Amino acid sequence: MTIDHACQTPIDPVLLADYWLALLSESEEAQVEEHLMACDACGDRLREIVQLSDALRALARSGTFRVIVPEDFITHAVETGRRVRQYDFAPGQTTACTISADDEMLIGRLAADLSGVDRVDLSIRDPQGVERQRMADIFVRRDAGRVILHESAVWAKLSPSTTMVAHLLAVESDGAERLLGEYTFQHTRTIPGPPGWEW
Repeated sequence: MTIDHACQTPIDPVLLADYWLALLSESEEAQVEEHLMACDACGDRLREIVQLSDALRALARSGTFRVIVPEDFITHAVETGRRVRQYDFAPGQTTACTISADDEMLIGRLAADLSGVDRVDLSIRDPQGVERQRMADIFVRRDAGRVILHESAVWAKLSPSTTMVAHLLAVESDGAERLLGEYTFQHTRTIPGPPGWEW
């Protein structure tokens, strides 16, 4: 996002996003609102963030992509009649999981102590420990005690029976990594027909 230099003290886009998601403290929220009341440039940037947020929510609802979502996203999906399959994981836990042809969303709640952590990465690995994907600097609420992974329902429906291992990593400013939790998904294919891919 381009910073509009018409504002001498533009609000950081991350702070604007946190404001829109109601993640700020009362004092931080009041400061942002005071600035927005007097600054059209930052108001325009907030509107861009809202549009982007709506687009990302639409993508997440499609079930196509692996993304991190807030709890209220899942609550809204359930309340509006979406078929949501959900699993809760504790650090070190192995969980048997699957997806049916009728499921629209697949959710994994990864419990972890996130206090005092500046950056969190999610590393997705195969059973041999080879990293297949890394989601860097993911959205987390430090006080939530969990990260909510919205797995691609499309991917899961095409998947053979397989094992996937997720690592939540605290990443320090020097690049050093600390394991916050390891979570093993033992996926069993229950949809008839051959899988659409193999690892």
